[in-house]
Amino acid sequence: MYGRGACIFKERRLTPLKRNRYEIDMCSGSLMPKLISFALPLIFSGILQLLFNAVDLVVVGRFSGSNALAAVGASTFIIHIFVNFFIGISLGVNVTVARYYGAEDEKRTERAVHTAILTAIISGVLSMALGIALAQPALRLLGTPDSIIGLSKLYIRIYFLGTPFFMLYNFGAAVLRAVGDTKRPMIYLIISGVVNAILNVIFVTVFKMSVAGVAIATAISQLLSCVMILVTLIKSDTCYKLDIRKICIDKSILKQILRIGVPAGLQTTVITASNALLQSSVNSFGENAVAGYAASNNIFGFMFVTINSITQGCMSFVSQNLGAGKLKRMKKSFYYSLILELTIGFAAGAFVYILRPQLIGLYSDNPEVITYGVEIFALSTLTYFMCGFMDCTAGAMRGMGYSAVPMVLSLIGTVAIRVIWIYYFFPANRNVRYLFISYPLSWVCTFIMQMICYMFVIHIVNKKYKQQAKD
Repeated sequence: MYGRGACIFKERRLTPLKRNRYEIDMCSGSLMPKLISFALPLIFSGILQLLFNAVDLVVVGRFSGSNALAAVGASTFIIHIFVNFFIGISLGVNVTVARYYGAEDEKRTERAVHTAILTAIISGVLSMALGIALAQPALRLLGTPDSIIGLSKLYIRIYFLGTPFFMLYNFGAAVLRAVGDTKRPMIYLIISGVVNAILNVIFVTVFKMSVAGVAIATAISQLLSCVMILVTLIKSDTCYKLDIRKICIDKSILKQILRIGVPAGLQTTVITASNALLQSSVNSFGENAVAGYAASNNIFGFMFVTINSITQGCMSFVSQNLGAGKLKRMKKSFYYSLILELTIGFAAGAFVYILRPQLIGLYSDNPEVITYGVEIFALSTLTYFMCGFMDCTAGAMRGMGYSAVPMVLSLIGTVAIRVIWIYYFFPANRNVRYLFISYPLSWVCTFIMQMICYMFVIHIVNKKYKQQAKD
C-alpha cells in the first residue's frame, strides 16, 4: 500500500520543517479551529466556482439565445465524465504529499510533488485528446438534438484544449492543500473566475462568438490559474518547491497516487454516469419536473461543496497525522470532521428546507416547476448531513491509504441502492417525492457500511503501527 520497504510512520525531527504563513500545522495544536480554518476557504472556493459557472450559462443564454444555452448545457455531462476521473486522481496527490509532509520526509515530499506535476501534464494531454476525439460520438450516444450538436461539439473541443491547464491547477492545488494551504488556491480561483466572467461578456456580447467565446474564456481563465499555482510552487522555499529541471516520475510514488486516486476518480465517474438513470425517471414526469430537478440539482451543488470541503480537510489531517505517527490525533481528526459535517450539513439542509419554494423560485416562476422542486427537497435536505457522514468516512479511509474499498461501498450504497429503488419500488408509487427517498436511503446505508469498514481499517493501521514500533 505504501511502497515496498517504506515505513508509514516516522519519528518527527527535532528541527521542524520550514513553514510559511499560509500553511496550517495539522499535527499539533487545537484541532477544531484548524479544521474550520482549512475548510472555509474551500467552501468559499466551491461556491464561487458554481457562481462563475452560472455566469457562463447566463451570458450565453441571454446574449446568444436558447440554442446556444442548450448546447452548453448538453456538453456539461460529457465534460464532467472526463474531467471528474482525473480530479479523483488529484486526491491521491493530496494524500501522498500530506503523508510524507506529516512524516517530515523532505526527499519523498519533493519527489511526490514533481511526480504529481508530470502526472498532471500527462493526464491533461490525455484528457484533451480523448475529449476532442470523442466529442461527437459521445453527443450522438446521448441523443443530442441535431439542431445543437454542432455548437455542443465546438464548445467541448475548445473547452478540452484548456484541460492540461485545468489539471495542473488541480494537482498543484492538491499539493498546497496537503500542507494546509487552502487560502492561495482560493485567491487564484477568485482572480481567474473574475477574468472568466469579464471575457465571457467581451467575447459573447462584443465579438458575437457565442459558445466559442464562452469556451475560450474558460480556457484562458484555466491557463491563468495554472500559471499562478505553478509560480507559487516554483517560488516556494520549502520541501514542496517545484524545480522544472527535476520533473520526473517516481514509480513507487506514482503507484501510491494512482492506488488512492484511480478508485476515487472511478467512483465519481460512475456515480455521475448513474445519475442519468435518475434523470430519465424525472423526465417521465414532463418538462416542468425536469426544470424543477435542474434547479434543485444546482442548489444541491452549493450544499455539496460545503460537506466536500470538510471531507478534504479530514483527508489531509488524517494523512498528515498518520505520517507523523500520531494515531490518536488522526482518529480525533475524523471524529471532529463528523461533528462539522453534522453541524454545517444540517444547517445548510435546514436553510434550504425552510426556503425551498423561494430558492426554486429564483430559477423559475412557474408554480408547477416550484412544486416539483419542493417535492425533491422534502426528504433530502434535513437528512443531507448523512451525505456528509458518508463522504467524510470515505475520505478518512483514503487518508489512511485505503481507497478501493470506499469506492466499492460507495458504488453499492449509492448506485446499486438507487437502481434497485428506481426499478423495484418507484413503479409502485410514481411520484417525485417517493423517487427521491432513494437519496437519504442510499446515504444512510452507505455510511453504515463505510463505518464498519473504517473500524477494520483502524484496526489494521494500529496493528501496523505496533509492529513497526517493535521493529
